[in-house]
Amino acid sequence: MKKIISLFLISLLFFSCSDDGFNNNNPYIPNYNFSVTFNLSLPQYSNLTTPVNAVYYSGPEVGPKGIYVFNTGSGYNAFDAACPNQPLSSCSTLTLDGINVVCPCDDEEYSLFTGLGKSKYPLKQYRVEKSGNILRIYN
Repeated sequence: MKKIISLFLISLLFFSCSDDGFNNNNPYIPNYNFSVTFNLSLPQYSNLTTPVNAVYYSGPEVGPKGIYVFNTGSGYNAFDAACPNQPLSSCSTLTLDGINVVCPCDDEEYSLFTGLGKSKYPLKQYRVEKSGNILRIYN
């Protein structure tokens, strides 16, 4: 009987794990494991200290098109800079347009607040942690 109860508790623990509903699967954008930090005290990231501003970062560790980091006013969002509804190509790097990003391939516009556009896939979102003046973006 103890074995059955132990097995039940272990299986309950295993199946009750949660990923906080975070899903960034997209057939057009590969999953890259990365972690990059931004020091908000540095001039190149100072726009992120003001709400409703974005910064584009294109280091080699974040994938072929880079990322956009956006200050929502109540936190930060980070999105892949590749068009979420297009295969990777020369025109599939999103461009910043105020509080939105636009895909030059199809002129689809996506919100940096929500990541949503009108097409099937939203922007590919990454996790963001803030500690003092340091932002950590990771997948």
